[in-house]
Amino acid sequence: MKRDTKEKIVQEVAEQINKSQGIYLTEFQGLSVAKMADLRREFRTVGVQYRVVKNTLIKQALKELGVADKLASGLKGTTALAFGFDDPIAPAKVIKKFSKTNDALKFKMAAIDGVVFGADSLPLLSEMLTKTENVGRAAGLINSVVSSVPMVVNAVMRNLVCALDQIARQKQ
Repeated sequence: MKRDTKEKIVQEVAEQINKSQGIYLTEFQGLSVAKMADLRREFRTVGVQYRVVKNTLIKQALKELGVADKLASGLKGTTALAFGFDDPIAPAKVIKKFSKTNDALKFKMAAIDGVVFGADSLPLLSEMLTKTENVGRAAGLINSVVSSVPMVVNAVMRNLVCALDQIARQKQ
């Protein structure tokens, strides 16, 4: 590979790392071409980009971003990067689901918003709620609180009126 091609790849990877909310490192050695195509298809359906890059080029991209120390330990053997641009949890769900039927796919590590997760963290990451699910739950919670407030206010006001009425009757 020529130097200018390598520099271009390093620049592209650095940009993708910078734009993504979650970066996942996987080992794919032993996956057939058809299985790799299936994996990429599953990633695309959830908006994740999956890319095979040489470890030395990934290290160079990480150096350019100043985060080389965080993910360097996962750059051994064959490495592919999964970039979660919109949802940092989506790659974990795909990796876990796909690795159930394909033992050749192995999760190495992930970095989400600067926090690094090791190889044993995949079950935890895959069970986390996505950004959309979190927003939906928060909206539902706010909606239930707001909709119950008038009932609470009405009940308190009714009780206050009844108490004042009782006091007024006793004084008559």
